[in-house]
Amino acid sequence: MSFFCKSSKVTYFNSGDKNTAYKLGCLLSDFLKDPLLANRTIIFLCIGSDRATGDCLGPIIGYKLSKNIKYKNYYVYGTLAEPVHAKNLKDTIDMIYRKHEDAFIIAIDASLGKSSHIGYITIGEGPLKPGAGVDKDLPEVGDIFITGIVNFSGFLDNMLLQTTRLNVVMSMADQICLAISYSFSRLRSLSLI
Repeated sequence: MSFFCKSSKVTYFNSGDKNTAYKLGCLLSDFLKDPLLANRTIIFLCIGSDRATGDCLGPIIGYKLSKNIKYKNYYVYGTLAEPVHAKNLKDTIDMIYRKHEDAFIIAIDASLGKSSHIGYITIGEGPLKPGAGVDKDLPEVGDIFITGIVNFSGFLDNMLLQTTRLNVVMSMADQICLAISYSFSRLRSLSLI
């Protein structure tokens, strides 16, 4: 469960809208143009645990991306088989920077928000603060972030993670993966990948 940090602008997309994947993909490809022109390695860091429905957005997206993204200089960390969560996040971040000196990190995580924003996807520049929604002190990470608001923030946030509807999480995971796929198609058409 994340909060945004030091972001200049956060854009919200309703995952129920039919054009969400297209609009999110366009914005993501705009964010990726400059790092790609500089030949940087793109890292999808999909944060979360497969042990709580409300926190499995990242690992589900990581699982889907690891099956579908086959480009040079693109890597996915955090899947259902090997999740990146509170206990291994710092070590994973350290390993990424050791292994990929020029890494441009897209941090993906579930988040809590207003009840009217459940099902919304956010994207923005800057790092996110994983675990902040459930009072965990974890390192900020990401050059840009994508989050899915899976439930409302309030009393007993940890319990909310256990009672989040899987349909909400899967719908957002599908939209985010479609957006990423569309952004790659768009970048390929511009000969950037």
